[in-house]
Amino acid sequence: MLAAVTALVIYVDPFFHYHGPRDGFYYVVDNQLSQNPGMARNMDYDSCIIGSSMTVNFHTDDFYELMGLNTLKLSYSGAYPKDDSNILNIVFDKDSYARKNNDVKAVFLGLDVPTLTADVNEIKYELPMYLYDDNPINDVKYLWNKDVLLQYIMRPFIQKKGTNLSEAYASWWTDEYYNIQWVMHNYEEPQRVETEADKELFIEQTGENLKVNILPFVEENPDTQFYVFFPPYSILYWNNVICENHLEATMRQYEFAAEEFLKYDNVHLFYFQNMEEVVTDLNNYADYTHYKPEINRYMTECFADGTHEVRSMEQFEDELSSMRDIIERFDFEELFSVEY
Repeated sequence: MLAAVTALVIYVDPFFHYHGPRDGFYYVVDNQLSQNPGMARNMDYDSCIIGSSMTVNFHTDDFYELMGLNTLKLSYSGAYPKDDSNILNIVFDKDSYARKNNDVKAVFLGLDVPTLTADVNEIKYELPMYLYDDNPINDVKYLWNKDVLLQYIMRPFIQKKGTNLSEAYASWWTDEYYNIQWVMHNYEEPQRVETEADKELFIEQTGENLKVNILPFVEENPDTQFYVFFPPYSILYWNNVICENHLEATMRQYEFAAEEFLKYDNVHLFYFQNMEEVVTDLNNYADYTHYKPEINRYMTECFADGTHEVRSMEQFEDELSSMRDIIERFDFEELFSVEY
């Protein structure tokens, strides 16, 4: 019986550990930790989306429509830089399908600057390492797994329903959650800090994370274009920064990160945070950072035509100045005076 189960799991391979998807079978793709490594290793793609939940609402069909790219979404909700590094190691592994059969033309990386202060080895969630390593012995945790058999093989087979890979990992929020009432009802303002943080507070760890987890892939793959972007958090994110009294340190952190990326000819840097009509309208958000899928579509259009791309440090300084101006002019007092 175990041999039969093993053969079935290997044949269908719902986590793509051994091969890509088979024609005619319905695959449910909803487990980032378990399915991303197999997809990165065995799917057919020439570009990928990397990053946190800020990237889950991209539709890969949009990248094909606008840029002619066969794009694979490899997001990790709450990703730290080490999470990005772990999956990029597989993407650029010489034995991966993409590496052997296609050029990896582009990587779209959503960069959450707050996570750059994490330890260089810190990951958001514990990984099922038997799906990441090359040890065939521990594959029994996959091959003889009740959830794999019932939830990822039998259930989709019976229901005749799989995941549209273009929309894989999309957030559960539906349209009615993107409104100011929902956002403000669930928003918790952080405790105010009296002492201002040192302007250079975040620089050392940010530099270490870039050096260890991100920039080696840029340097070692000069023919791959890296589209690095700062996601458009709502104005409430900046209220958090002000309450915690590290606005200058945060601005310096953005400046430092941009300076590092702009050193490379194969990096396209995009700054979306100062889109005033978007970030100041909380009807575009489901919480203080997560935005509507329509904004993901707009960012894809920007990747295609260069809108919001930053090409020099002088330009980036202008973008940060614009962001400062938006923060200074925004009436936080009025926002918090309303009962939601």
